[in-house]
Amino acid sequence: MTAPDSLPDVAVVGCGAWGKNLVRNFSRLGALAAVCDPDEAGRRLATEIAPGVEVSDSLEAALACPAIAIATPAETHYELARRALLADRDVFVEKPLALTYEQGAELVRLAEEHQRILMVGHVLEYHPAVIRLLELVASGELGRVHYIYSHRLSLGKVRREENILWSFAPHDIAVILRLTGLMPVRVSATGGSYLQPGIADVTVTSLEFADGERAHIHVSWLHPFKEQRLVVVGSRKMASFDDVGKRLVLYDQRVELHNGTPLPIRHAGDTVPFADDEPLRSECQAFLEAVADRRPPLTDGSSGLRVLEVLEAAQLSLARQGVPVALTRPTERNAT
Repeated sequence: MTAPDSLPDVAVVGCGAWGKNLVRNFSRLGALAAVCDPDEAGRRLATEIAPGVEVSDSLEAALACPAIAIATPAETHYELARRALLADRDVFVEKPLALTYEQGAELVRLAEEHQRILMVGHVLEYHPAVIRLLELVASGELGRVHYIYSHRLSLGKVRREENILWSFAPHDIAVILRLTGLMPVRVSATGGSYLQPGIADVTVTSLEFADGERAHIHVSWLHPFKEQRLVVVGSRKMASFDDVGKRLVLYDQRVELHNGTPLPIRHAGDTVPFADDEPLRSECQAFLEAVADRRPPLTDGSSGLRVLEVLEAAQLSLARQGVPVALTRPTERNAT
């Protein structure tokens, strides 16, 4: 993936823990025109990363650019993206797209009405290992997908504004929906709040699909070591992506029935090579290409909306102590 020849000017709103990475990437791609941050420390950091770029605390100054990248706290995403779309700007917004399905749906509607690009920062979908994994699944190498599980665990990065489900799980939900090409029919979630009342520190979310596929997502910021692992279990083979160890391994392993007796078939795993591209750089390039070509990106507003639907169902189940929640928007259940 390469950046288009004619680069649109991009303003990044927010130069904090994650926004600084957007500032760095858009700057190195030659597309960064401005940075907006109400915090003095953020503005100072932006000046260090991208000397010579206009830096201010004014959103209006950022809206002078034709494209806006939003990397602010999650509770501000909806209002900032809404203002940018109403100003006829193309918008990249970090996950989650919004904090309710209704808000997300309004952003998608505004983008369509104003004929603007709306893209969500599901960066894991741009990881070369995940792209390679999707190719393996699409080619039938794994056979029929039975089960997917994802672990995203670490110690720290505790948020006060959102719980672990909304902070960590959107990436995994987005990839699982992409791998299955489906929306789940039921979602359940359990978890616990140990550091701050009412803000879950650990959750386990289960997704059930109409054809029998299942997935679970375990996320925590209260864990003794860092683990980011995605495992896909198929009828023929299995695959494991370890994002910490940067390894994608394909296992020729399965269970076969012999005279009615389950027999595990075990072979050593084969490492699957993948490109050494920075996922965030590829994501930023994808936004620039979408703005230049006027074509919806992979992680467009509709993609973000599907993830929001699952997140809302999981949050409701979490509040109900794990009672499964049925998804009620069947016309939107195709994630391909």
